[in-house]
Amino acid sequence: MNNITRICLWSGPRNISTALMYAFAQRADTKVFDEPLYGYYLKNHPEAHTYHPGADLILKSMENDGEKVVSMMLENTEKPVLFFKQMTHHLWNLKRDFMKKMVNVILTRDPKEMLPSFNKVIKNPSIDDVGYALHVELIEYFKTHQIPFVVLDAKKVLLNPKGTLQKLCTFANIPFDNKMLSWQPQQLKEDGIWAKYWYKNVHLSHGFIPYKPKEEKISEHLKPLLNECLTHYNQLITYSI
Repeated sequence: MNNITRICLWSGPRNISTALMYAFAQRADTKVFDEPLYGYYLKNHPEAHTYHPGADLILKSMENDGEKVVSMMLENTEKPVLFFKQMTHHLWNLKRDFMKKMVNVILTRDPKEMLPSFNKVIKNPSIDDVGYALHVELIEYFKTHQIPFVVLDAKKVLLNPKGTLQKLCTFANIPFDNKMLSWQPQQLKEDGIWAKYWYKNVHLSHGFIPYKPKEEKISEHLKPLLNECLTHYNQLITYSI
């Protein structure tokens, strides 16, 4: 177990987390896992099952016991590098001490660009759905328990994929691989069954899509949430590489 590098990418939704999973999937030394705690979250959150698309199929397709999922992450030795794409809100009431054995990466994105996209699938999201407050809470946990972490900002990744991924690999103590920068436009066998709702752009892509500012206006009903998110996002980006 000591020779395995286990990377947990703690993301909010619509934050290029799938593109990063695809990047790591190109490495010969790496196996990727798509949101292994999703079933646990849907089973235990009191309301998520009612508004997440495909919830019943997700629950049937994967392990719903969070402790068993954590054990799998810690015991798996299939490849030298294991990359777990995670949503921070999937940690719902789960013990976090396993993070001491992980390389922890927080992925964030400007909420002005994230919220309109997310709202198209999850209507009227709450602060708990989008991850910003939970990311700040997670950083405090890492600092309190002296757990190293790094923060990625989606915009910086898209502006300089190679440079940012090189820094990430250095943090994870693994060699950078140029193959991470491109892939064939197709689905990964590791994609969760929820991919049809969320992954269209990645499935059509050849790599990281160059950054372009989003021009979509924020709906009035999202503005209170936007202001709340910005407070947390402005803290997060002070840590970003």
